[in-house]
Parts: sequence; C-alpha cells; structure tokens
Amino acid sequence: MNLSTLLLARAASGRPVRVGLIGAGKFGSMVLAQAQRIEGMHVVAVADLDVGRARASLARVGWPEERYAATSMGDAVKSGRTFVTADAGALSSCDEIECIIEATGHPIAGIRHAIQAIDARKHVVMVNVEADVLCGPLLAERARRQGVVYSMAYGDQPAIICELVDWARSCGFELTSAGKGMNFEPRYRYSTPDTVWGFFGWSEEEVKKGDFNPKMYNSFTDGTKAAIEMAAVANGTGLDCPDDGLAFPPTGLHDLARVFRPVSDGGRLPRSGLVDIAASQEPDGREVFNNIRYGVFVTFKATSEYTKACFKQYGLLTDPSGWYGSMWRPFHMIGLETSVSVLSAVLRNEPTGCSKEFRGDAVATAKRDLKPGEMLDGEGGYAVWANAIPASKSLARNALPIGLAHNVKLKRPVARDQIVSVDDVELVNDLDVVTLRRQMEDTTRQATTSKAA
Repeated sequence: MNLSTLLLARAASGRPVRVGLIGAGKFGSMVLAQAQRIEGMHVVAVADLDVGRARASLARVGWPEERYAATSMGDAVKSGRTFVTADAGALSSCDEIECIIEATGHPIAGIRHAIQAIDARKHVVMVNVEADVLCGPLLAERARRQGVVYSMAYGDQPAIICELVDWARSCGFELTSAGKGMNFEPRYRYSTPDTVWGFFGWSEEEVKKGDFNPKMYNSFTDGTKAAIEMAAVANGTGLDCPDDGLAFPPTGLHDLARVFRPVSDGGRLPRSGLVDIAASQEPDGREVFNNIRYGVFVTFKATSEYTKACFKQYGLLTDPSGWYGSMWRPFHMIGLETSVSVLSAVLRNEPTGCSKEFRGDAVATAKRDLKPGEMLDGEGGYAVWANAIPASKSLARNALPIGLAHNVKLKRPVARDQIVSVDDVELVNDLDVVTLRRQMEDTTRQATTSKAA
C-alpha cells in the first residue's frame, strides 16, 4: 500500500484530492468522520436532499461549523472548506472535483448520479450496492469508455471480498468460494420495519440515540442486503450465486474451510466457485461459536501435496482433509475505510473491486401472499425480500430486480416466497433506468447466444 505516500506528494504540491459526497446518511457520516483527518483530501461538497440532515451529520462527526460554511462550490475550492447543497448535479458540474462518492442507498438515484459523474469524466466510488447490482456492469463499461474509474467502496464487504478473491488467485490457489458473515436466522426472512429492532438486538433507547433507518437495517435482517452484496461479488469476481439462492449455513471461523467446500468433498456447497453467507446464528437462535458476523472470507484448495503440507506447517485453518484452507478478515469498517477507494481511483486509476459482467442478480421475492393492486415497497420493506440467484436464471424467469421493486403496483397475485416477475407488475416510473437495465439484460442474452453458437 503506497496510497498515503502518493497522497502526501499531492498535498505537498498544493493539489489536494478533491472529492464530492452524495448522501449524508450513516455511510456518508462515516466517510466524513475520517475525511476531515486525511491530509491532502478535500471534501469540496456534500449533497443531500435534506441539507439540514447533511449539516447535522457533519456536526455529529465533529466537523467545526466554520469548516462546512462555504457559500458556493467555488468558495469551497478556494478556501478549502466544504459546501453543503441539495443539488447533487452541481458536484458533477464542478471541474475541480475528481471523484464522487455515491452513498444515497437509492438505486434509481444512484444510477442517475453515476451517469452524470461518469459523463463529466469523474471517478465514481459506488457505495450504493443496490444501484451497482441493478446496472453496475453497464456503468463500469461507460466509465471505461470515458477513461475514469467506477469502483466498489472499500470498507463495505463486497470490495473487501473482491480483494480476498484477488489475493487467492494471485497466489495461484484454486478458489472454492467467497462470502461474508452475517447475523441471520430463517425467521428473520419475514421481518418488517416494525419488527427489525427486536431482531437486530437493539433497544428503543439505543435506536433513538443513533442515525438509523429502519428500512435499511431491515434489509440486513431479512437477508436482502446479503443477496445484493453477494450478487455484486459474483459480478465482480466471476463466481456464481447458488442456483436456489443463498443457503446461509451457520459456520464459525474454525469451520469455514470444512463448510464452504463442495458436497463431493464433504462440504455444504453444491459445487466450487460459489458465493454464500456464514450465518452467525443457528436456526434455533443459538449463537455460533467463534462466528465471523462482521467479517468476510474466501476458501481455497491446495494445488499439490507440497502446498497442502505448507498449509499445515504454517498454521492455516483447514478442513479435516488438509486440502481446503480459508482466509478471512474479521471486520469491515464501512465508510471509515472508503477513502482507500477514492485514493486508489484518483492516484492509481484503479478500482477497489468493480462489476465486470452480469453474472448474479438480486431478485424480488414475496414476504407474504401478495394480491393484485398492492404496492411493492422495495428493499427492507413489508412486501418483498431479495434472493441472490444466477443472472441466467433471473433472465429466464424475467425476474424483477429488487432495485426496481419500489413503488410499483402488482397486476397479478404472487405467493409467499415466490420470485416476482416483471410481468407481475406495472413499470410506469423511472423508465430511464428501466431502459438501462433492459439494455444490460439484452447485452447479456446476446453474449450468451454468441457463446452457445
């Protein structure tokens, strides 16, 4: 890692890395908490529809009011202060900004913001995994054509998993699987914003003290966020989602290599080359010993008897056969680490993970029996959860991506736990994004047909 050295050189030359942040919620607040302490990185502007919330976030994480009192974008550039605005488009219009962090969590807005930034030839760090799964490969290709970087956000689990996958492949190991830890039990699947805090284990007092969004946290609880993130990892690494969706096998650190190996070798995976989740709870609610709830992992196989012997000699945690090993990171610090992506994009022209192909999809699935005329309320809501399946199966079923499942009306009934089809709903809003999504799907179908021929 030489990013800090490169950054200090930029700072010494009087050319700080200038950044714009869109979205001042929890993730954005964490970015801001560290950004003020990074010499050579200047947050020129923070955009949020709720300017008051953005100012409150800056104050909460310790920014002196004078530091975010710039009166315009130009004033911010000249003075080294930060401009707070409701106009996200203004960040893309600012010539001095080199990189934009998209942290709204709203898939439709995220895609629009990314296109604006890319077309203005600015690097994009896409915190918004929902947007990335909906159209990420298309956005990445658009960025390549413009000569800029489109990147996953370091600190969030998909980017860190991609880093571990790259490590395993760069070492020449046979990659078996990749995933993350997560607090999950089967009954969580049907959680709603009304029940989420009980499942999450927080009291009302704790919730009132924090900047927590119940729908966002419910998307973690019901498994939707896991589906979105694992689909993103599939698209960024060439691994696959399981055919029937994520299995969430309860697994502790000591069992990663045993569980996340193929069934043919005694594991729980249908085959090698898959993503999945190491649940930190047993189905009956008992906590898994030595779980990796906040971590990420890869499992891999030795390529020879000699390599297998080295696994043992150097203390790698392996399966009983000694052939499969695991590497993990016990934590992820979300927005506190995202500056790594910004600096990698600006100073090295390199993403920290990037969607390369449409390989996995996060598809809307009914939480209960749904009736015609009902409105779907998207990620973390009352109506649907997301399942991570291969893109090929999503295309075959004309599945509705979770990113398009907000504020859409059902035309037909859908039974609980059934995947919602595009044919089941009325898509009348956000047609610009719908068109982009269909373009990505058509490109994938054509590529599949060409390979088959």
